[in-house]
Amino acid sequence: MIDDDVKLAALLPKLRAAHWLALDTEADSLHAYPEKVCLIQISTTDGDVLVDPLAPINLDSLFEVFNGRELIFHAADYDLRLLEKHHQFRPSAIFDTMLAARLLGERHFGLSALVENHLGVKLDKGSQKADWAQRPLTERMETYARNDTHYLKPLADKLKSALEAKNRLAWHQESCVRLIAECSRPPTVDADTVWRVKGCSGLSRPALAILRSLWQWREKEAIAYRRPPFFILSHERMVDLALAAAAREPFENTLPPKMSPRRRDTLLEAVQTGLAVPAERHPEILRHDFRRPSEAEFRRFREIEKRRNARANELGMDPTLIASKAMIGDLARDWDKHAPDLMNWQRELLK
Repeated sequence: MIDDDVKLAALLPKLRAAHWLALDTEADSLHAYPEKVCLIQISTTDGDVLVDPLAPINLDSLFEVFNGRELIFHAADYDLRLLEKHHQFRPSAIFDTMLAARLLGERHFGLSALVENHLGVKLDKGSQKADWAQRPLTERMETYARNDTHYLKPLADKLKSALEAKNRLAWHQESCVRLIAECSRPPTVDADTVWRVKGCSGLSRPALAILRSLWQWREKEAIAYRRPPFFILSHERMVDLALAAAAREPFENTLPPKMSPRRRDTLLEAVQTGLAVPAERHPEILRHDFRRPSEAEFRRFREIEKRRNARANELGMDPTLIASKAMIGDLARDWDKHAPDLMNWQRELLK
């Protein structure tokens, strides 16, 4: 485990000399809030190493080594967002083995399935939901973590050859560029929607005011106790509480049975805060504008969808990789406006 600056300094020359680097990360999103990067796995021709971002270690030099070269990931989306958020790192190029498998039309594209199908190795996924902030890591967790990058290079080589054989390597390269760009954009947070949890669409405006207050209370509790929000109070309980409180009905039975007196008292205060919101400041009930497509738009939608499905069938791939239903709807309304949102290879397939 690389957990101090001396060990990192000894590792860096090997990484600089490596012809390729495979990366993965582990976070504690199932056990803490907000999540943090708990482990960085790196594989090279010299073997596999684990870097501990939780240790007192300066990782700037490590990310400098990562710059300017193609990094191999599997399902890079979450890793890229974590590294951007917590370490302000954005790779210049990646090879994503899951994306490659999907472009090849593989239906089982998880890492375990791909490693077994292409390399004949069965991986143990038992530590998938482990608490990666714990130290020391168990032997099983270390093995799991190393396996997440150990097979990426030979897997990437096989997938890259298959992409070249099917003339789809350029599709993968363009898709990886798009993925890096999307994962590097700062998330947009709408203060009027972030608290609207699943199941709240049928609530009245007074109930929405209570729900908003409960959500704000839950966020503070989650951060203070470093626990995921759903450990504090589930979406379903919040909605039930807001509904009952707004109707001035008893809601004590809705509370979790093992809630501490302090937490129970602060939750009740949050309910009262929501009840005290003046009517003119109650959240609005969101109305999603729906414009029924014209006959011409509906006809164009079916034409584009038919063309997309035919091309996907010819290529043996998931049609949504070419264009989602929402994108087809946009294209049917205004092709010239929305076609630039497609990648070049997607646009070519839809012509």
